[in-house]
Amino acid sequence: MTKEEVIDLIRDAGFGMLSTSEGDQPRVRPMMPYYTDDGELLVALLGRSRTIAQVKANPKIEICYVDRKMWYARIAGEGKISEDKEKKQILWNNIPMLKQYFGGVEDPNFHLMEVTIKEVEAMTPHQKEPEKISIT
Repeated sequence: MTKEEVIDLIRDAGFGMLSTSEGDQPRVRPMMPYYTDDGELLVALLGRSRTIAQVKANPKIEICYVDRKMWYARIAGEGKISEDKEKKQILWNNIPMLKQYFGGVEDPNFHLMEVTIKEVEAMTPHQKEPEKISIT
């Protein structure tokens, strides 16, 4: 897969499965990260989310995207909980679904996780094994 195909997959899939850890137990949940033009993923979190404590305890995360053709991209990175208002605004402007959960960027319940991408592995059903792709 090319860099552009991986970015299209991330943007088209919308939802990815976010994995964190809690002690020695993986925790996976569907999330809607936003891929920025700067090569970063932004994730909105509710203030009561267990994800916040998990990322603070261990910032290593993975997000896996898959589409209907069974193309997939697995992204390994480091998450950082942030209150960056500019990045929250980017999320707010690009993910309309957030309006169901938050009153706006200033909502005290709206938290942000910034994901620095460290590694991307991608594969199509036609490939025999996954390949490393640089998208940043």
